[in-house]
Amino acid sequence: MVRRSGPAPVGGPGDTSSELARQWPDPLPQRGIGAEKAIDALLPAVAAGAVDPSHPRCVAHLHAPPFALAVASDLAAGVFNPSLDSWDQAGASVDVETRLCRSIAELVHSDEPDPDALVTTGATESNLVAMLVARERSKSMSEGAMPVVFCAESAHHSAQRAAWILELERPRIIPTVEGRMDTLALDAALAAESRPCLVIATAGTTDRGRLDPLESVASLCRKHGARFHVDAAYGGCALFSDHHAHALAGVETADSVAFDFHKFGGQPLAAGMVTFARSEDTALLSVSADYLNADDDSEAGLPDLLGRSLRTSRRPDALKLAVTLLALGREGLGATVDRCCEIARSAAHLIDADPELTLMEAPELSTVLFRPALADRAGEPAGSHITAEIRRSLLANGDAVLGRASLPDQEHTPKVWLKLTLLNPHLTTLELEDLLSLVKSATHRPSAAAVT
Repeated sequence: MVRRSGPAPVGGPGDTSSELARQWPDPLPQRGIGAEKAIDALLPAVAAGAVDPSHPRCVAHLHAPPFALAVASDLAAGVFNPSLDSWDQAGASVDVETRLCRSIAELVHSDEPDPDALVTTGATESNLVAMLVARERSKSMSEGAMPVVFCAESAHHSAQRAAWILELERPRIIPTVEGRMDTLALDAALAAESRPCLVIATAGTTDRGRLDPLESVASLCRKHGARFHVDAAYGGCALFSDHHAHALAGVETADSVAFDFHKFGGQPLAAGMVTFARSEDTALLSVSADYLNADDDSEAGLPDLLGRSLRTSRRPDALKLAVTLLALGREGLGATVDRCCEIARSAAHLIDADPELTLMEAPELSTVLFRPALADRAGEPAGSHITAEIRRSLLANGDAVLGRASLPDQEHTPKVWLKLTLLNPHLTTLELEDLLSLVKSATHRPSAAAVT
């Protein structure tokens, strides 16, 4: 494999697979080669073929470079190896999770007397758990009726998947205005439905980083008696920021909220959480297995943990977040959010001032969408082909990892855009300029220009 200097391996999936196969020819050898040789063979090959989220030109996804102290805490969790399905496998890790979940739930649902939260692998699981609770609550209160789910067209795909898993109707899609849920359309849709309803709003969409108007959505949920869930996987950590918490106004009235701390929170995977305004909702998930939560053990004071997750065996993923918050405090985590959003504004300014680039819109969080001006001059679909080819060429050369989004422009013409998802608080203006220069250089390569 060619020695790399960028965020991704050179050559793409084919070269990476070939090198890995060379170093690891038999995944199931009859006889082992020993610990030292195995580590020397496999780990360097994986490292050489890895995508580095801490590199300043790795800006494609909601996948942040993890804090070193969180990584160290995660390593310790692996050494301790507790499983949080019973206290006699986990000990103090149970208290870490319980206290952290309670504190974050109280931060989110500040007006509720008894909120709760559960640790998850991420927003996909969080949204599934929230929809499961909504389904069970609806069935218990409405003579078995299943809820009708509403979400914006910009909502995360996990809402559709969760509805499929839970055998709910496919979610009703509410149109958006400038990337945010259209509340007039939501009002009309809820008024036309007589069955129990669940509305899923998004605080930080994956494609544009937009936040639905949470206060207005919450008001409509109250008006129509609908349950309210917020997918705040991206934007939820803004609650820690004095400058950006206002963008989440209304989230405190939600019945449930999904978080991903591996985004703005700087945590290694997995690092999800779902909060509930009322602990009676999490009680709906209780289950019994005599070998893990026997009644007499629970009566004797051993914590009953089976209802704390859809999983049974699970790692103490709360530990790394607890250490991070202890080290940085809410102010420190909020400063990370502030810095990433500031970097996004700087990137948008650089793009908007460059005649060779076209900025789609000002960022709301830390997502910036843009494309080469050459792509706009080429028209559609050629312009989108140029943009997509630039992204792939930068990836194949190992130079940069950019995201993509397919969205209409101000004139409603569908286009492919390059996406910067800026979650590295250490990124500098010089590094942004270097990245944009690479994009412009790739625009003028024959492979991109030939599309025109």
